[in-house]
Amino acid sequence: MNTDQLRERAGNSLSRVGVAVPDGTDLYARSPITGENLLGLRATTAEEGTRAIGEAAEAFRVWRTTPAPVRGDLVRTLGELLRVHKSDLADLITIEVGKIRSEALGEVQEMIDICEFAVGLSRQLYGKTIASERPGHRLAETWHPLGVVGVISAFNFPAAVWSWNTALALVCGNAVVWKPSELTPLVSLATSHLLDRAIAAVGAPPELHRLLLAGREAGELLVDDPRVSLVSATGSTRMGREVGPRVAARFGRVLLELGGNNAAVVTPTADLELALQGIVFAAAGTAGQRCTTLRRLIVHRDIADTLVDKLAAVYGRLPIGNPFDESTLVGPLITDAAAASMTAALDRAQAEGGKVIAGGRRIEKTGGAYVEPAIVRMPKQTPIVREETFAPILYVLTYDTFDEAVALHNDVPQGLSSSIFTRDMQEAERFLAADGSDCGIANVNIGTSGAEIGGAFGGEKETGGGRESGSDAWRAYMRRATNTINYSSTLSLAQNVSFL
Repeated sequence: MNTDQLRERAGNSLSRVGVAVPDGTDLYARSPITGENLLGLRATTAEEGTRAIGEAAEAFRVWRTTPAPVRGDLVRTLGELLRVHKSDLADLITIEVGKIRSEALGEVQEMIDICEFAVGLSRQLYGKTIASERPGHRLAETWHPLGVVGVISAFNFPAAVWSWNTALALVCGNAVVWKPSELTPLVSLATSHLLDRAIAAVGAPPELHRLLLAGREAGELLVDDPRVSLVSATGSTRMGREVGPRVAARFGRVLLELGGNNAAVVTPTADLELALQGIVFAAAGTAGQRCTTLRRLIVHRDIADTLVDKLAAVYGRLPIGNPFDESTLVGPLITDAAAASMTAALDRAQAEGGKVIAGGRRIEKTGGAYVEPAIVRMPKQTPIVREETFAPILYVLTYDTFDEAVALHNDVPQGLSSSIFTRDMQEAERFLAADGSDCGIANVNIGTSGAEIGGAFGGEKETGGGRESGSDAWRAYMRRATNTINYSSTLSLAQNVSFL
């Protein structure tokens, strides 16, 4: 598929969503499929961004007192529009990110799923009633909207991560200002327009959601503006180190989803065919460009050679190429810089004693950065293994005892996702226990990627500690108030204090 065909397909998808084909020269939509620019766009100026935050703050003043089930109706309408335009958004995701078709459709399905979750949540924003030590008194907790939620999202899930934040933030009574990756402006325009349509359909404040199409400077507006109550930022650990302290300096809140260096432990009792399926998708899916991508494989020494041979055989026949082709399983890396980073990591791994068992070469195709997913046997957990390279490199380490496997697993700065393949219940339970995996996500007999929206998503250590999506992640988008209600005719002080 050439650039002209991609440009036409992108334009058709935008038109069906209702977005006019953009025209400008401030920034460009490009496709990693060919590595070429598709369409020019006009960027949001600093003045426009500041004004957008102010407009969102004013919309919040109306939205916060709108009944939560009514707020849920907005998200329900968005979900219906996403169903109608699922194929259009998936096209744009494939064009701008390079995801294979099934993964792009899966990303839009995540958006639909979180809308369904949030609609139900709109009738379940529960507080607590707490026993009081004073007669005739009641203690209670209530939850209230925060204000403006700033969402900074990354290229690899250009729409789903926005939806995780936005669906919950809106139902909780907040306004949203979104700064997406500058690598995915078309997906962002289409997604934002669908929410605008939903807002108009239910009569919500038009300024409830604002889109900032620009580079780093737009993100800095959200980070530094005191009107932005919560900054939810997805990206690298380096980015999180900058965002966290700056928001904290003004006493704002942050929700950080940062780097992952995810591992799977494979024990002697594992079903190797099951493990093989889980490992290959987790390690090579999305061309290794997921925060939950499997990057380290910790295998018992007795089965390591057998498993690596099986993996190498599968890697050798992975179809790599145009993500619109139904037979393709691995599309391009997002940029040439990503491919160069992969090559540099492989060079370092070999310098640190590693041996490339499979893949690792760049494939010469027209335009894009297409690479073979790589398997590297490592003698130990060296410095490069402890870093996250956003590319399809799977480092294989061996262990002798279960305690050694857990120690290897946890001996990295990141703490997002993890898994164990075993048929031994004791091993599985130990991996999930307090002294097992130190990650925010710990799985048994599935890979590290592919989280469902019903559970809270996020990690520990340098992954940032934030939680998005399901469970009680909604609380990050609200503020808690403790209420004491005296329904007696006397005033009692706590702890039997006597005064006056």
